[in-house]
Amino acid sequence: MNLTQTPENILNIPMRPMDKDRILEKINKYISTQCVFRHIVSLNPEILVMAQDDEEYRNILSQGDIQIVDGVGIAIGGSILGIDVGKRVTGVDLMENILQDLNHSGLRVMLLGGGENIAEKIVLCYKKKYPHISFYGMRGISSIQDPHMTEEAAIFSIVADYKPQILFVAFGSPWQEKWIWNHRGELAGVICMGVGGGFDFVSGKVARAPHFLRSIGLEWFYRLMRQPWRVRRQIRLIRFMLLIFKQKFF
Repeated sequence: MNLTQTPENILNIPMRPMDKDRILEKINKYISTQCVFRHIVSLNPEILVMAQDDEEYRNILSQGDIQIVDGVGIAIGGSILGIDVGKRVTGVDLMENILQDLNHSGLRVMLLGGGENIAEKIVLCYKKKYPHISFYGMRGISSIQDPHMTEEAAIFSIVADYKPQILFVAFGSPWQEKWIWNHRGELAGVICMGVGGGFDFVSGKVARAPHFLRSIGLEWFYRLMRQPWRVRRQIRLIRFMLLIFKQKFF
């Protein structure tokens, strides 16, 4: 009898570790057999803390077809709990990996969100960098917390005509994941991935940490030094660690 192992949980989110090669393999498979909605979700301490107080968000993260660990804190939490979370893969790096891997496939990619004209600016750069991929970019929604029906209707009209195979969405968490999930019917046949502030990095609007700091998991510290206002968000890291120890001991 074959038994399926139940995924281990961190803060009520099931962990399904997968390395980058396996993720790219699955994405290739999804594209070749494209007929249903697919969702790639990112996990980091801040996201998991937000999910503790938001059942809808927690369910969306739990049901993602592919999870990526986009935060060194998840690896630390997994180590404390004795849970394998796999290797860290940031959203912006995975976006580039996907495009590199599929550059000669004739892929259709849509970029949605970011600030004004950012998606369009990235498209111009990507067309030169990945000449065999078709790109379409648009801001789409001026305020994701209060989207207008006309804005969403325009987006799905383009989706229906352009038929993207992959959609990268930069609305920020948790709004981008909720928006993707709540419109999964209109996005049938599309692989969707929220990339948060990834468009800012790709466009050059925000500088990424040097590779050395990224390799040792200190990209968050570099961003904090350049954007001190983020200190309010780092408070969630303290709560994350408290919740990890609570899960371990209680």
